[in-house]
Amino acid sequence: MLLADVLAALERDWPARLAEPWDAVGLVVGDPADDVQHVHFAVDPVEEVVAEALAAGAQLLVTHHPLYLRGTTSVAATTPKGRVVQALARGGCALLVAHTNADRAAHGVNAALAGLLGLQGAVPLEPLPGEPLDRLGVYVPVADAARLRDALHGAGAGAAGAYDSCSWSVTGEGRYRPLEGSHPAVGAHGRLEVAAEARVEVVLPRALRPQVLAAMRAAHPYEVVAHDVVELAVEPQATGLGRVGDLPEPVRLGALAERVAQLLPATAWGVRVRGDRDRLVRRLAVCGGAGDSLLVAVARTGADAFLTSDLRHHPAQEAAEDLALLDAAHWATEWPWLPVAAGRLADATGLATSVSRLVTDPFSPRATPDPMDRGPA
Repeated sequence: MLLADVLAALERDWPARLAEPWDAVGLVVGDPADDVQHVHFAVDPVEEVVAEALAAGAQLLVTHHPLYLRGTTSVAATTPKGRVVQALARGGCALLVAHTNADRAAHGVNAALAGLLGLQGAVPLEPLPGEPLDRLGVYVPVADAARLRDALHGAGAGAAGAYDSCSWSVTGEGRYRPLEGSHPAVGAHGRLEVAAEARVEVVLPRALRPQVLAAMRAAHPYEVVAHDVVELAVEPQATGLGRVGDLPEPVRLGALAERVAQLLPATAWGVRVRGDRDRLVRRLAVCGGAGDSLLVAVARTGADAFLTSDLRHHPAQEAAEDLALLDAAHWATEWPWLPVAAGRLADATGLATSVSRLVTDPFSPRATPDPMDRGPA
């Protein structure tokens, strides 16, 4: 399969438009005209992961974290990032980054973390607003309705999910009297005309309104087109940062922490806990990666606990008192997305896929204090 076709398949699940404006996602290394047979998935684009991808025979490495989040002036092999680029290029392996677009996607990092914990009815903590839509209703002679529908669909109206050419119509009678100076397609000056007409309705992206209305007027036989445009309410999507949902059954915080530690890949960081370990947790919020910016949003959901990573001292200290906190390693909370992503791509394309199991969390096992140490003086 051409790399361009693989990129299109990945874009369908983790569209780049979902990424934060500051992010750097998409193709970093590679030629869309190259062939791909095997795709390797990892969290971090580091040298060890590149070596693993090449050893697996991959022609594409997909990572969650960007290689270059900020600009660079060199890809020389004198720096770790430069060595990554050089190794990929020499090995004939492309690199694609799916970062905050994968965080927000319906089948992304946060959905995978929620699924791992069995959350029921999980929804985004910060859902993205849906695309602004219009509903267009237009009256047209029955004989011209099919041509009008084709023109509206051709201009981009009537698409819904995996469907296109969507419309609704009903027939009735239209009445009008052509006056002097008019040029009626049907009827005569001064005579009341009764015509068999259809009302055709379509939904369209608001951004396409000008071209859809232009197509309507061009395809309509009347010189004055009776129509109306209604702006529909913008509904939240199934995409957005974080997830919150209900556990299959209430569990005590201490037991939940142990379960999280067992489900996530093992790291030196482990799982830190804030809160009474005996308290019951029914509703759980999660955010893969750094999530303390969502603490206020979590509190509004009525969640009993929040699982995330990279919690800073002051935000954690100032979080709502009735919100328990579970803080795991950044890498570990994002890793569960990899097998989900690999499986979806394999199902969609038939390509061979593999998942990195290298622990690229940057921290080594923690130092253990002397039992006789009484703490800070």
